[in-house]
Order: sequence, then C-alpha cells, then structure tokens
Amino acid sequence: MEIPETRWARSGDVNIAYQVFGDGPVDLVFCPPFASNVELAWEFAPRRALNEGLASVARVITFDKRGTGLSDREVGAAPLEERMDDVRAVMDAAGSERAALLGIMDGGPLAILFAATYPDRCTGLVLFGTTPRTLWAPDFPSGEPRADAERQVVEIEQSWGRIDEARRRIDRLFPDDPDRESLAAALARLERNSASPRESANLWRMMLDIDVRPLLETLHVPVLVLSRDGMDARVRAGAHVVAGGIPGARLFEVAGTTTGLVGDGWPELLGETRRFLQAEAQRTPPEPDRVLASVLFTDIVDSTAKAVELGDRRWRELVAEHHTLVRRELQRFRGRELDTAGDGFFASFDGPARAIRCACAVRDAVAPLGLEVRAGVHTGECEQVDGKIVGIAVVTGARIAALASAGEVLVSSTVRDLVAGSEISFDDRGAHALKGLPEERHVYAVTGV
Repeated sequence: MEIPETRWARSGDVNIAYQVFGDGPVDLVFCPPFASNVELAWEFAPRRALNEGLASVARVITFDKRGTGLSDREVGAAPLEERMDDVRAVMDAAGSERAALLGIMDGGPLAILFAATYPDRCTGLVLFGTTPRTLWAPDFPSGEPRADAERQVVEIEQSWGRIDEARRRIDRLFPDDPDRESLAAALARLERNSASPRESANLWRMMLDIDVRPLLETLHVPVLVLSRDGMDARVRAGAHVVAGGIPGARLFEVAGTTTGLVGDGWPELLGETRRFLQAEAQRTPPEPDRVLASVLFTDIVDSTAKAVELGDRRWRELVAEHHTLVRRELQRFRGRELDTAGDGFFASFDGPARAIRCACAVRDAVAPLGLEVRAGVHTGECEQVDGKIVGIAVVTGARIAALASAGEVLVSSTVRDLVAGSEISFDDRGAHALKGLPEERHVYAVTGV
C-alpha cells in the first residue's frame, strides 16, 4: 500500500499532522497510542499491518497528537480536552461529518471523551488496551501504585529511542519473528521521531492522573472492547471495567499475550472490528438527547448589601458592567450562556479546562469594579431540552458554586480528573453533602491556571 500524503489541520493555533487512507464504507478516526509519527509508522511492520488492516474495513483518518510526531511539538503534552479539539479539527479537514473512533491505550480515554461530548459526530467506539484509570485507588484495585508508575516514567525517559531497549521489547513482543533486528531498528527510529525523551516522560506522567470512569455511563454510542486473555493483568482488568461500565458495550476477547493490536489473534480482532463497523454503517443513529457538558455557575458575593450601599440606579449600572465582562469571557472561552438570574450566570462548555479558565477570568475581570464572585464547575451528562441542558449534573454544579467563598472557584473531582496535564492546580476541600443530592461530592479549589 502506498504511503498517503501527510497534511495538516489547524486546531486553534496548532498544526495537527494527519493522513487519510482506505475506502471502506465508514469513516474511522484512529487515535494512536502515546507518541506517534504518521509517516514513520509505515516503516514499522506491525503498524503498517495495522494501517493496512484498518484500510480494508474503513476510510481511516489518523493523526499525531499535538506535541508529538509531525504535529507542532513546542506545545508540549496536552490534556484530553485539547486533544479532543484536535480530533474535531482533523475530521473537519478530512471532510468527515460522523465517524467511528478507534482508541488504543491512552487513545481510548480520548475517544471516550469525544464520544460523550460529541455523540452527534461519533457513530461508535472500538477500544483496545484501554484502561479508564492508571493509578491504584481503593475503588480501582487493579491500578498501578503511584511510586511504581513514577519509577516507570523515569525509566521511559532513560530508555526512549534506544536500540538496546527496542531489541528487548521486540524479543518480548515478537519472539518468533526472523527479522527482529530490523523491527527493533524501526521501532527505535519511530520513537526518536515521535517525541524526545523528556517529551515522552511528560506524556506518560500526564496520563497517570486521567480518570474517565465517570464518563463511561454517559456513553450512548455502540462500543466494542477488544482484549486478549493473557495480556498484562492491569490492562486486561481495565478493559473489563470499561466494557462493564458502558451501557450496551460488548467485550470481544481472543487468546494471546501481545500488547499491541497486531499480534495474537489479529485476524479475529480485525474481523470483529469489520463486522462492528459494517453494522454501524447500516444503522440510523438516533438524534442525541443527552450530552456530556461542563457547567459553570457564577454569582456576585454579598450582592444585596452592595445594592443597598450603592442604591438602585448605580447598582443596575454596575450589574450591567458585570454582565458585559462575563459575556466577553464566555465568548473568549467558547462558553454558551444558558441563563442569567439577577447577578448570576449559568453557562456550559465542551471542556472542563475552558470552564475553569473562564471562571478565573471572570473573577479577575470584575475585581476592578469592586465586585467579588464565587464560581463552581462540574462535568456530567446533561439532558438537552429546547436548547437548554438540565439534569443532576446541572444541579451538582449549582450546589458546588454555593459552597465557594468570595473569589473562589470550586470544582468536582470529575473535573479535576479530566483536566490532568492542563497546568491547573487545586487544593483539596474534602467531601461535602450537596443539598438535595444523595451522595457526597469531593470538591477542589482552583489555586492556579
């Protein structure tokens, strides 16, 4: 198969390298694992086999995540929210209105977030090697202890792109291949041209704090989870958590130990993927009435006392200035104003980091007016009704905002877990009972953006 032309899509102010190949009945966006290089991937036989196999079942759109490969590298490791924007950008550039997504390893959480946020653009998900969380937690015993994970980050930086380490990996993954030396050389070259040692370590470190478990139940697109019965125990356990947590998801497992998609049982895995995509090509997708959204609530602190102090006329003028500044920041961060009640705003965003940055910008913008605001951000599944969004997630966001003190931006644990890598810092404010809601919520205060 001839190597396709590499093109670039514009995502904000970042250039994202992508390729399109194959002519199957559906579009398939391939979210590659970790760091990649769309051109040199064709020189590494397992990745060429993967590309050619996928091209036989779909029109494939693949890309290098920002900060890796042939995409702009100086932007560094990017959080899921920004990488989700990149998926949209390459779909638009490739002329794809709707597509299935294939997520491998850390490409899986990215695919999950995209499908939950943009169900109108996603026909289905295929996931392999995807675990919703990396680190151990009391409710995630299959995760890796943080100390072990941090040591692995150091090892990755020290061994990245080295031929001796590539040989060890190839001997482990493809022990019977007669051309292991060529495979090792191609793998080492691919790594060196996908990221630098420091960049690879930063990517891996960012992945440690991602947790998409709260998103699993919000998915309403068909999902196929691929696995092997002899894979790394943590990765296999993660696949079972993903399949069990997504409504209607189907787990397809073959015998074998290979950690890459190409390996033991590859023909069976490809065949199942083909059947899944063919079925989705014949399905008429329903119009989504539920969507993942990040909600922001803000209001002016001690507004009644301020109104009494200033008098009605000056207070109305001050509130009008406040509203102008808030709307300016909403436009800047792609927020959608949903309601304005008195001195408070309710808005939604397609990413939690944007909601946080907007809240902080609003707080800073209104300070010269002598006003202080409190804000709360939560991400969850919302029902769409007559252009508005409603549901428990909205109530949760409002309750979290009510806990905030003057000048404070509070977020839920779901928000904190989704913005890993965004250089937003938090202080733990503990678990709180929220009025009218059955479960306590862990709350964090934003300390820096």
